Amino acid sequence: MATAAAFGIGFTSSAIGAQFNRPKFVKPKTFVNPIRCAGRLEWDPDGILGPRQTGHIARLEFQRRLENDAAAREEFERQVREEKERRRALRESRVIPDTVEGLVEFFLDTEAQEIEFEVARLRPRLNKEFFDHLQVELGKLRFSVNKTQDVEDRLIELETLQTALQEATEAYDKLQADLVATRKNLTEIFTSKDVKATLLDLVERNQLNRPLLTLLDENIATAHSANQKQAAEYMEKLRGLVLKYLTV
Repeated sequence: MATAAAFGIGFTSSAIGAQFNRPKFVKPKTFVNPIRCAGRLEWDPDGILGPRQTGHIARLEFQRRLENDAAAREEFERQVREEKERRRALRESRVIPDTVEGLVEFFLDTEAQEIEFEVARLRPRLNKEFFDHLQVELGKLRFSVNKTQDVEDRLIELETLQTALQEATEAYDKLQADLVATRKNLTEIFTSKDVKATLLDLVERNQLNRPLLTLLDENIATAHSANQKQAAEYMEKLRGLVLKYLTV
C-alpha cells in the first residue's frame, strides 16, 4: 500500500499573463489576478493564469479550438513557455531590499499581476513591523499641511498598496492553512487500514472536498511521471472512492 511519504504533495500553475513594465503600482478597479481560496486551489503566484475569464461559452470555445487545432495548441504552448521564461527572468532581476522602507518601494514598483508571487516569497517580512510602518507613513500623508499633488498621489498609492497586501496576505495564510489540512487528510487516507471508513469520517467532518481531489490528482500525475505504476494505480482507485463520497 502506498503511503503519503511516497508522494510529493504540492501544486503548480501555468498559463498566460498580461504585459509587464508598468512604472508604478497603479490603483486598479479590480485586481488582475484575484486570489481565490474557495473550491479548487487557485492561488496563482506564478501569475500566468491571466485574468479569470467570466464568459463560459468563450472558455469552452477556446478549449475546443485548442483540442481541434494543432497549430493553435502549439502556438498557445509556445506562448506559455515564453511567458514563464520572461516571468522567471523578471523575478530573478529583482533585488529584494533589506529595510522596511525599501520593501514598501519594492512593492510599489511591482506589477499588480506579480503581487501574489511576491507575497508568497516575502510573506515572513509582511509582518506587524511592515504594516505599522505603512500606517505611520499614511498618517503623515493624511495630516500633511501641504497637500500637494505629489502628496495626494503618494497617499493613493500607499492606500492601494496597503489594501492589496492585507487582502493578499490574508488569502495566502488561509490557503496555507487549507493546504496543511488537505495534506493531513490525504495522508490520513493513504495510511488508513479502512479507507471507506476514513472517507465517511471525512464526509462527516465536511473535509472531503475539491481541494483534496485536486491534490490527489497531482500526486497521481507525479507517480505516473516517476513511473510508479503501482502507486498511481492505487491512487486512481482511491480517486474513484473519493468521487463517490465527494460532497463539495
